[in-house]
Amino acid sequence: MAIDPDRIDVAVAIMTRAPTPGATKTRLIPRLGADGAADLHRHLIRHALQVVAEARLGPVTLWCAPDAADPFLADIASVFDVATRAQPVGDLGARIRAAFADDCPLLLMGTDAPVIDAPLLRACAEGLHDHDAVFLPAEDGGYALVGLRRPAPELFESMVWSVDTVMAETRRRLRARGLTFSEPAVVWDIDRPADVDRLIASGLLPDWRPSLA
Repeated sequence: MAIDPDRIDVAVAIMTRAPTPGATKTRLIPRLGADGAADLHRHLIRHALQVVAEARLGPVTLWCAPDAADPFLADIASVFDVATRAQPVGDLGARIRAAFADDCPLLLMGTDAPVIDAPLLRACAEGLHDHDAVFLPAEDGGYALVGLRRPAPELFESMVWSVDTVMAETRRRLRARGLTFSEPAVVWDIDRPADVDRLIASGLLPDWRPSLA
């Protein structure tokens, strides 16, 4: 097998859910309908896998909820030749800890921030050469990517999720433990109906056409 001289040996874990109408992207249903929201989610998953492939990182694992049996997730994993794992039961912190216990150094990301491109992913991977952690904070106060050089489960235990103080609390925990970290960029994600307009204007998903409810 030929060696890719530009490959960075930092693993990538992508967390996502099966694109089931009515059970995924539910906050977008008023704008896109159940089928339209699920269709957007499928395009976001494909986009994330494509970006990771272009970044030439790996190995790559798709962490699936509720499991990897969904036909779309199984097919897309095969297309991009990535491994699949079922997300464990528990809150977001438990699922994050499981991913980092599985492999390190590792970048862990979701599929909701299509503004994350291949150069930014490579910058995050390279950031782990000089720092214990790397984050891409989200505009809503959370984060869209976390990278760790080694596991640090205490960063994610007993965290209150889905609030605008997640990143601030994470910084506090990092500093309290003497861990160095970098934040190469602040990104936005697709979470609310208003974000659909921003996505359309961005042109980040040129193959996606919104199906309005």
